[in-house]
Amino acid sequence: MKLYIKQKVFSWGDKFTVKDVSGRDRYYVEGEVFSWGRKLHVYDMGGREAAFIKQEVFSFLPRYYVFVGDEQVAEIVKEFSFFFPKYSIEGLGWSIDGRFTAHDYEITKSGRPIVTISKEWMTWGDSYELDIADPHDEIVALAVVLTIDCVMDAASAAST
Repeated sequence: MKLYIKQKVFSWGDKFTVKDVSGRDRYYVEGEVFSWGRKLHVYDMGGREAAFIKQEVFSFLPRYYVFVGDEQVAEIVKEFSFFFPKYSIEGLGWSIDGRFTAHDYEITKSGRPIVTISKEWMTWGDSYELDIADPHDEIVALAVVLTIDCVMDAASAAST
């Protein structure tokens, strides 16, 4: 199953849709503008919240929590490294590997692919393709990828 994320370049807060392979809207993502730490809500097209992502504000390294319903399903932590970004996904048994700066990475569980992420180049705004192996992992995989994108976006904003 493939999902496509195309973020708007000039938006107040994060607002964008996630589309399926046919180009139909599948999810709507909206960030909170005035909040302590970054918060993203992922809604299905019926307007129901499918996932919620929340940043831990008082943490030495960036730390985010992923919720599906009322349950915390994952914790994403940017680990300390000198040259290349490194992340850990706690709570799911998933591992992550690839080139984050090129937005070309894969999330696996026991060597089995969960989602493969690739960035489309030469587009207006950031555009990503998510290839999700099992439809049952769809919302959690989408939320984890959005979380990693939040961490990378915050890091690039801090360095400029």
